[in-house]
Parts: sequence; C-alpha cells; structure tokens
Amino acid sequence: MREGNIRSLTNFKTMSRFIYSIIEKEEKSFLLPIPITDKWEWSFAEHVKTTVHYKNSIFNTGANDNKPFKNILRPILNLQYRAEGFDVKDILLYIEESEQYHKSFLIRKFHEKWARENNLDTFIDKLVESYVDFGAALVKKTKNAVPEIVPLPRIAFCDQSDMLAGPIAEKHFYSPDNLREEAKGKNWKNIEEVIAKAEKNRDVDNTRKANTPGKHIEVYEIHGTFPRYCLDDDEYANDEKDEDDLVGQVHICTFYKNDEGEGMGITLFKGLEKESPYKLILRDEIFGRALGLGGGEELFQDQIWTNYGMIRMKQLLDAASKVIYKTTDESFANRNKTDNLESGEILVLAEGKDIGQIDTTPRSTQLFDKFMAGLEIHARQTGGGGESIFGEAPSAGTPFKSLELQVAESHSLHEYRKGKLATFVDEIYRDWIIPQLVKGITGGEFLAELDLEDMQFVAERLANNQASKAIKEGFLGGMFFTNELIADIKEQTKQKFFEGGNKRFMEILKGEMKDAPIRVKINIVGKQKDIAGKVDKLVNIFRFVFQSYNPQTGTFAVFQDPNMAKLFNQILELSGLEQMNFGAAPPQPRPPLEATKALENIGQRPELAQTISNK
Repeated sequence: MREGNIRSLTNFKTMSRFIYSIIEKEEKSFLLPIPITDKWEWSFAEHVKTTVHYKNSIFNTGANDNKPFKNILRPILNLQYRAEGFDVKDILLYIEESEQYHKSFLIRKFHEKWARENNLDTFIDKLVESYVDFGAALVKKTKNAVPEIVPLPRIAFCDQSDMLAGPIAEKHFYSPDNLREEAKGKNWKNIEEVIAKAEKNRDVDNTRKANTPGKHIEVYEIHGTFPRYCLDDDEYANDEKDEDDLVGQVHICTFYKNDEGEGMGITLFKGLEKESPYKLILRDEIFGRALGLGGGEELFQDQIWTNYGMIRMKQLLDAASKVIYKTTDESFANRNKTDNLESGEILVLAEGKDIGQIDTTPRSTQLFDKFMAGLEIHARQTGGGGESIFGEAPSAGTPFKSLELQVAESHSLHEYRKGKLATFVDEIYRDWIIPQLVKGITGGEFLAELDLEDMQFVAERLANNQASKAIKEGFLGGMFFTNELIADIKEQTKQKFFEGGNKRFMEILKGEMKDAPIRVKINIVGKQKDIAGKVDKLVNIFRFVFQSYNPQTGTFAVFQDPNMAKLFNQILELSGLEQMNFGAAPPQPRPPLEATKALENIGQRPELAQTISNK
C-alpha cells in the first residue's frame, strides 16, 4: 500500500494524524472475536472481562437480578497465587568469575536492600496474579528500576493472535493532577491544552460513558512499527515514501471533540523506539491466541453450571416457601380472602366441601447438591487444588504416607508453572534489572542482616585474613608461628566477630561492580522440597546413626568403619540428601586467649601480640 492509499483511509490533513485513525479503527475491531479453529472463536477483551467478572462474583450481564452467585473460582485462584509464587529471597545474584567470586556476597546483600527499596516483592505478586488469572503476564520496561506489570484490562488493542507481533496500545485514565505528575521530567507537550479540553466523564466499554465529579483524561500509549512519516509532519507530509519505510515508534496522545462534534487528536509525545519495551509470558500456551489458558478460564464452565444449579435451587426454595391451598369448593376463593389473614379469622366453606394445603416440599434438592458438589470437585482437580493442598482434613482412615504422596503430587503442577515463571524472571533480570541495579551501586555503606551461613562465611574469611596478616608481620620480625598458634588466632578472630551480632555495615567501592559478570539464579528448588518427606528421612537417618553408638568408646560405628561409612553415604544419596565427609575430623576448640599468650611468650614482638589480641 502506497502512502497515497493510506491518505485515502483518513480524513486527517497530515500524515501524523494517521495514528489517530489507527486508534479509532483498531479499538473498535479489538472487540470482535478471532477464529482459533473452525469451531471456536475467541476475544481478548471478552476473555479479560469474563475473568474479572467471575473472579469478583459478577454475572456477565452485569446485573444479579436476584440470582445467587456461588464463587468456586476465587478460592482456587487464591491457592494458585500461593502455590506458584516465590519470594525475593529466592532470587540470588552471583559473580560468574573465579577471581571475583568473593564479590558475590556483597552483590547478594546489596540486592536484598535494593529489592526492599524498589518493592520487588510487589512486582512478583502482580506477575503471578496476572499469570494465573488471565493465562499471561505482560511486563513493560520503564525508567524505574523495576519493570511494570501491565494490567491486561488496560489494553486498548493488540494483535489477538500474537500479542507481541503487532502494535500494543494501553489506555490510561488520568486526573489533571495525575497527568501533570506523569509528565514531569518527560518531553511531553500540550498538557494544559489537554486538561482544558477534558470532560467530566470516563469511558466504560467503548460504547458508554460514566459521569465523574472531576475531569478525566483518556490517554493512549501506543508502541509499534509505523510509517516514518507518522513522526514528523513537516518532513514527511508531502513525501511519497514507500510503506516499507517502517520504524519502531511510541505515540502518546488523547482525543477530544471540537465544536462540530468531530473527534480530534492531540499528541503529547511521539518518538523513535529501538526495541519493544514489552516481554510476555504465557501460562498454558494455545496456538493462535495472544493469551494462554487462564486459571479463571479453565474454571468458567464449572462456574457457569454451579450458578445454574444455585439459581434452580433458589427457585425451589422460593416455591417451597409459598403456602398454597387446594379445595373442592369452587367459590371458596371468591368468598374468602386468604392474603394477610389475622389470627382467629373464620373462613366460610360450603357444606360437604374440603380444603387443604398443597405439599410444596422440594423433592430434588439432593440432586442439585450432588450436581454442584461434583462441579466443585472437578474445578478443584482442574485447578490443581485437592483436599490436601487446601489444608482440609483427610477422610477418616487415610494412611499418613498416602496423604504425604497426595500433597506432593498436588504441588507438582504448580511447581511446573512456577519453574516457567522463574525462567521468565531470570530473563527479565539479565536484560533489564541487572543493568539498572549496577547503575544504582554508587559506592558507600549500607546496613545488611546476615544469617548463620553468612556469618560463618564472613568469619572464616576474616579469620584467614587476620592469620595471614599476623604471619606476614611475624615473619618480618623474625617470629615463627606453629599450626596451633595460627588456629588459635583464627578461633579468637571468629569469636570476636560473632560477638558483634548479625547486623553489619558493608561497603561497596565506587565502580567495583562496573565490569563484574553478574548472573542471576532463581532458587525455587528450595521451595520445591517435600518438607514433610525430608523431615521423615532425617528422622530415620538419625535413628540409624544412633543405633550404631558404642557407649564404651563413645563413638558411632557408622562414622568409624569405612565400609559402614560408604554404605551410609549410599543411603543418603538414594534418599536425596547430601552426603557426608568422613575424612575430615572436626577441629577441637581452643581457649580464645591462647593465641595472645603464645605471642607474648615469644617475646620478640609484644606490640604485635597486643595488636592481634585487640583485633
């Protein structure tokens, strides 16, 4: 299509107005479904709308009409949030280079501080919720340290068959103050003009508007590939360029109606864009669809028919609550008014006639109960939520081992999906977050909290450094250090370090991490462990070891006999536990002041001994 043909499609005078015609056209066509197969049509907008409605106990008609809505979808979604999410502490950064590996500890501790300051846990929660609810999560790179999770209801239009294959438009709603705040520090124009033309209403569903007490500005943010002439009116308005001259662009604009009621557009910003700011993860991919199978969508049918059963149950209850009479007296109703009868009133019945109450007791309530219970069980099975994972008490007589296996199996589907999320977050870190994080390391001190493993790591290296320093200074002074004395120095250094507590100030020098090859690992393996199973195995191992204890020698045979040790390690390996090193005996504790005394006895450098003792 040549530019001349494109011009014929729009009533706008300049080619930059072409972007407005795209918005108007695509936003309307976005509401229409696309074919997935010859028997199945699907709509992005309908998918998102239905998920939001059912999650919040709203019928798609929008009105309850005195109909019950039994929400079986939300509890299962809440379960999936917990089962498929992971914590910030499971994201580990390290330096992938042997000579700089010591920096891994510093970058890991700095990342913990950085994650708290930038609300990384909120990012993960929103990622998991979108992934579970809609079958996809759309992540957008921004100038902030942490990317943004784009709410899918905010999408004005996109390619419904492949979300990243075409332009993506987001529709934002700003108040005047919000718009001014959003424009700060950005090269946005026409802000006050847009605010002046804004109206006191807001789009509901592209067909209706809701009145609002204050002005609402609807702003479209479009990212995609368009003809270059959409960027510059003066340069490209009269240029006969081919449609192949396409470049990545971002447009931020809004609409208003002029005095004649015609739709007009105002551009706040437009510019080139080298690469797409979006990344997408699909939960259960479906070929030909922009979104995967959502956690809500897979329960739609169970939810619909559960509501059907509830509505019919209500109808039975309504019928059962009515008091209806039958009589052989044909003129009874004409002579007597049975509405609002008072106590003690007398009704007239013809001679030889009879009257009685019709039995309206429901006979089929058990069928409905069974029907809806079956739907709920099916929904739980589909959503990976058996009794055990919901924390419900097992049926009487269920063996513990059987229950243990059921719990582990219930988590397997969620662990699989969690693994996909972890791989996706790994990619986001490599491409977006780590470069931002390194820029944020400007040097200086920060307070970090160390766990036991961290304390041992630092204490060991501090002790080695202090011992090396003492040996070096002693050698220069003609002193000789025995192995026992070196061990005493290390032990004293560790003891003093542990006395300082687990909260320490750390410092990263400016530029220290500039060229460090930082890598990321999402350690969800730790969350995948079958905790109950591990504890059971450890208890059995403990019993096995304890039975090998010899009270006469005060030793355990399993640790002394090489053949037993080999067999014991095989047991550990087959149990999925870490093997033990039987060759290295644990060091014997020494009095903390032995190193100082030994140095004082040498007598050649008492000032050095005092220095080591102080350290």
